[in-house]
Amino acid sequence: MTKIKTQYICNECGATSPKWVGQCPDCNSWNAFEETVLAKKNGGVVNSILPIAPSVVRTLNDIELTEQPRISTGITELDRVLGGGIVGGSVILIGGDPGIGKSTILLQMVSNLSGKKNISTLYVSGEESLQQLSLRGTRLDLDMSALKSISEVQIEQIFSAALNEQPQILVIDSIQTVLTEQLTSSPGSVAQIRECASQLVRYAKQTNTSVILVGHVTKEGTLAGPRVLEHMVDTVLYFEGDSTERFRIIRSVKNRFGAVNELGIFAMTDRGLKEVTNPSAIFLSSHQDNTPGSIIMVTREGSRPLLVEVQSLVNSSHGQQPRRVTVGLENNRLAMLLAVMERYLGLATYDHDIFVNVVGGVRIGDTSADLPIVLSILSSLKNISMPEKLVVFGEIGLAGELRPVQGGQERLSEAAKHGFTRAVIPTANRPRKESLELQVDAITNLHELIPLFLKDKS
Repeated sequence: MTKIKTQYICNECGATSPKWVGQCPDCNSWNAFEETVLAKKNGGVVNSILPIAPSVVRTLNDIELTEQPRISTGITELDRVLGGGIVGGSVILIGGDPGIGKSTILLQMVSNLSGKKNISTLYVSGEESLQQLSLRGTRLDLDMSALKSISEVQIEQIFSAALNEQPQILVIDSIQTVLTEQLTSSPGSVAQIRECASQLVRYAKQTNTSVILVGHVTKEGTLAGPRVLEHMVDTVLYFEGDSTERFRIIRSVKNRFGAVNELGIFAMTDRGLKEVTNPSAIFLSSHQDNTPGSIIMVTREGSRPLLVEVQSLVNSSHGQQPRRVTVGLENNRLAMLLAVMERYLGLATYDHDIFVNVVGGVRIGDTSADLPIVLSILSSLKNISMPEKLVVFGEIGLAGELRPVQGGQERLSEAAKHGFTRAVIPTANRPRKESLELQVDAITNLHELIPLFLKDKS
């Protein structure tokens, strides 16, 4: 009798071991190794049902380039994040918290493609029955007359249905529920996710079918399963935002066919996700002028400039360790800026609690937030309101100098479009032509902030 070959795989990072160990040597997780039966060497599910053409070595100059039009989803914000639409044969992974709207937007997308654009789609639901899926579509008032779907979790049955229907778009909701009979481990395990995702990627490339995978996230906010899952796919999208809030943000963190860090902004309604075409107006809708600690900044996410509000609250600390809390910003960045303020402005905050928040649930990784953060902290510390219709952006170096940021002219144009009349920016971002609509104050270091706002009010 042939002995069954097994190995142990870490559920956290995907590391393998020939025997069980208590602590993973790669990620240091305890009791994460799980015994898994190795897959049979039969070439895989896809290779067994699709003929494999012999590999031919060619130079890249010999490849004939034919422009393949992207498939527009009919949702402008989603097309923006994808780089203009869905590329044929690509694999897209979309992740997010439970209830954030992943299945909703995909159901809206495939309904629009199959109904209005006559593009063949197949929606595979591993978490809901077809009746539940139909109830959701009815609630969202979607056209489901041409939408084909199955409720299945076994990858062999999914491929059989896909080969019969020949869809251009295949949606798997979700990859954590799919399993293959070649492995004995449970759905959602590292081995199952890695094997099923590998088979789906191979299917997409061999048939030129666009495959969209829905992925669960862990409590830390990262995609569940092995890290290799994100490496195998062509595009990774993250749904951001609180499920209790109205607005949702889709961010592109990996895209082989477009720019990364593009944002798509949606509003959750009783009819599904609706596009927000002017997000700056949404984020500033509740802004109140003349509030100490409040500054409007212009950030840049992908190719889009956004106006968002940064708020700071500085209070006297009554504990031994003052608190430093940031929401929507990197905490280490705040610590660095506080050190620069103490060194070059003489403002010590070691006995103050400091809270910094980006209004609207937006997460900002742009270094142009440095100057707005410093100015908002100064405003709250001195209890001084900033002038009305003021926008600020700029990166601060460790020597207290103001460094230029990318897309300065686009940021100023966005601010002027929304009625702002004054801007404080780095000198290197000063526009070549003076604008009658926008007064620009260009500064080179932090010392120049004092004459602008605080000299007569401190």
